[in-house]
Amino acid sequence: MLGRRANTCPIEAPMKRTERLFALAEHLRARRTGVTAEALAERFGVTVRTIYRDLDTLRAASLPLAAERGRGGGYALDKSYSLPPVNFTAREAALLVALGRFATEMRLLPFTETLDRALDKVRGALSASAQRELTGRLEELQFAGVPQLPVPRAVRAAVERAWFEQQPLRIVYRSGNYERTTRDIKITSVFMERTETRLNAIDLGKNEPRQFRLDRVEKAEVITGG
Repeated sequence: MLGRRANTCPIEAPMKRTERLFALAEHLRARRTGVTAEALAERFGVTVRTIYRDLDTLRAASLPLAAERGRGGGYALDKSYSLPPVNFTAREAALLVALGRFATEMRLLPFTETLDRALDKVRGALSASAQRELTGRLEELQFAGVPQLPVPRAVRAAVERAWFEQQPLRIVYRSGNYERTTRDIKITSVFMERTETRLNAIDLGKNEPRQFRLDRVEKAEVITGG
């Protein structure tokens, strides 16, 4: 049964359009091959039509974006486009990307989309030859482990935003006996162990500390006072 809802108003999307445009530009910058609009739409959780609009916006902002045909084609930045230098060697980048990939695959961190964008920036700081070396090194690194329990993308995005911005969060929570309640909480810390991530929080309705398993949060939205 659902609990009482507080008199507050949810904030809409987990990623605003401006944030998505920056993330899209970083993703394209990190690649040396084309990527299709369909693949971009799946990555950013939007429609293909929205991606086309975003690409048009990036072109209007003078980003040298072109569509390449054939195998490995798609949308890509002009090869002459470069970033200010960042002091990453291929070896340093390989280790960072490998650890990030492992954290994503094992779901060690719930904030995988933010981690992916950060890794895009690491890759994008490298030259084409360094990226080739990076790819070779990554193929030689393997990890084994038990992934944490999966959590819906929208829930992870809302939890990340609420935690980093110190905002209250409204969740629909499923207990161990499958009872569902709606709660307003304030996250105080995030605790990760082997196959579970737990949210240490204040239950704002009861004004008492509680711990919630992230994989049992079925819905989540950041809230502000109305």
